[in-house]
Amino acid sequence: MLNNRTGNIIIIGSIAMLLALMLSGLYAVPWWSFAVPVLLLLPFYVRGAMNIRSDFFIKTICAADIREKIVALSFDDGPSEQYTSRVLDILKEQQVKAAFFCIGKNIEGNVHLLQRIHAEGHVIGNHTYSHHFWFDMYGSKSMGADMERMDTLTINATGLQPRLFRPPYGVTNPNLARAIKANNYLPVGWSIRSMDTVAKDENTLLQKILDQLHPGAVILLHDTMKITSDILPQLIAGIREKGYQLERMDKMLNVPAYV
Repeated sequence: MLNNRTGNIIIIGSIAMLLALMLSGLYAVPWWSFAVPVLLLLPFYVRGAMNIRSDFFIKTICAADIREKIVALSFDDGPSEQYTSRVLDILKEQQVKAAFFCIGKNIEGNVHLLQRIHAEGHVIGNHTYSHHFWFDMYGSKSMGADMERMDTLTINATGLQPRLFRPPYGVTNPNLARAIKANNYLPVGWSIRSMDTVAKDENTLLQKILDQLHPGAVILLHDTMKITSDILPQLIAGIREKGYQLERMDKMLNVPAYV
């Protein structure tokens, strides 16, 4: 399977072979040919960066390898003063435990919500401090510092240091892979992307998620969206009507949630 390492080997090997042919004088090798291996593999690198399930730059856990009809809910980008409390109320009423991948800057001013997430039995994951639009352009040390800043806020609020990490926008690259390994995180993705951040119609969003259900699915939602909180009771009911159980994500994946 093609990944970052094998792609680099192919590119370097191809360029080395072309260079050897050029230096040997046996063949006339045009300079533009040295760009061909890079251009041919570039779509694979782009797809690998954008598709968190590709394991191109780093192996990411996106679902549980199980046959039982069990799925897990995960929420990104909170805590949100506007909607997180409503989401927590619904989860408590429905007796469902979820994972919340929180942004550090959103914890500031909403520490009580982070503490409530923990107190009510949900798991907290790291979703960086800044979730900056250009986060993927940071160097690995800057990425690590950003991630650690979110950890510090969580430790101060709950006494726990997250082990689970979800990349902003689900984008990975070599620098992020190094930062994840250096800080000993477990990268976690999803197998069902709801696209609730752009959804307009509740029924369409609900059906989109339910149609994709499969054993071991990790469902990506956002506790920053009104439409998500609006459909959540129906979503939970629909999942159960299809014979699925809802489990806390770290338990379903059988991974440690905290350091």
